[in-house]
Amino acid sequence: MFLTALKQQNPALIDSAITLLERGLILPDTYVIDVDQFRENARLIKAQADNYGIRLYAMTKQFGRNPVLAKILIDEFDYAGIVCVDFKEVRTMHQAGVKIGHIGHLVQPPSHHVPFVVSTIQPEVITVYSLDKAQEISLAAQQAGRCQNILLKFYRSTDRLYVNQEAGFPLESLAEIIAQVSQLPNVHIMGLTHFPCFLYDAEENSTLATPNMDTLRLAKQRADELGYQLEQLNCPSSTSCETIPLIKQLGGTHGEPGHALTGTTPSNRNGSQPEKVAMLYITEVSHQFENNSYCFGGGYYHRCQLDKGLVREQLPNRTEDKLVTISNDDDSNIDYHLKLDYACAVGTPVVMAFRTQVFVTRSDIALVEGISSALPKLLGIYDSLGNEVYHG
Repeated sequence: MFLTALKQQNPALIDSAITLLERGLILPDTYVIDVDQFRENARLIKAQADNYGIRLYAMTKQFGRNPVLAKILIDEFDYAGIVCVDFKEVRTMHQAGVKIGHIGHLVQPPSHHVPFVVSTIQPEVITVYSLDKAQEISLAAQQAGRCQNILLKFYRSTDRLYVNQEAGFPLESLAEIIAQVSQLPNVHIMGLTHFPCFLYDAEENSTLATPNMDTLRLAKQRADELGYQLEQLNCPSSTSCETIPLIKQLGGTHGEPGHALTGTTPSNRNGSQPEKVAMLYITEVSHQFENNSYCFGGGYYHRCQLDKGLVREQLPNRTEDKLVTISNDDDSNIDYHLKLDYACAVGTPVVMAFRTQVFVTRSDIALVEGISSALPKLLGIYDSLGNEVYHG
């Protein structure tokens, strides 16, 4: 999906990743991240957000909840904190000493975890979409002797909700829900949120607001009419240099960049965006079967839109890069291997660049600096959940 953009925007990342693999410094099934380009993407996004007065919670799940990259975003570029989409990401970031700004974005904190979240983590906001959870947070906040800010999520039947992520209060219940939650002790309704608020439109070749954004704005309007002073309108999904002006135009106050930090938003599939590709997936050929080669898998994501890979073959007196078709014929099977429609030698490097969610894979994450200077340095290797495997 992003191989064209990768070759155009960051060809040195391909060379560095292949060199690391061929030297045995990384294993197949590894995502390699160009930390310098990651920094530049983070700087561009933050500058755009500052220009439009938008605050940013950074999303790390796409690149494996990596604590080193999370600290770069907060310590070097003053992002408002990390948005943890589930309670295990909360654990990873807290153990690494990373500031957490938003919890509950996609997954609510479990009941027995709420007291720890409220008393110890103390995130800036927690998204809530049930009265039961609001009551749990209220009780925990009373016991902790503090007030916890929350965001409420409302929806309409016309909204775009992903399967098994359906959640929220019906918009028709807004007045009743806000009134009930407002009466809970030690809880403050800071604002509203929804997801996804923006999605890429292939026909328009741009990222556009979804019906969810209309619902979010309507919920804000109704809350205003009822006299509630809401400070935050959080508009996650596809936050990037492209969409930040839209967030501002539509009344939003916060965004949550994730894929844009590695230059892997759908809008950048042809290398047209200011954020450049900073991440690739590298593996190697394991074996042949009939007329196909098979490479080691582990990093495949069923929504990745993978179709091509780059193989670098060793030929007499030279190397040659070749684009080949790569496929996974059955998403229901474990991706032990991916199939190449081309026969090449065992051990041949295979480079891919596709849409991913690293935290649901078995892959390693290799952080590399100095790629643009042709002096790459391996900083460390992490697993897909942010745990250090090797320190460079």
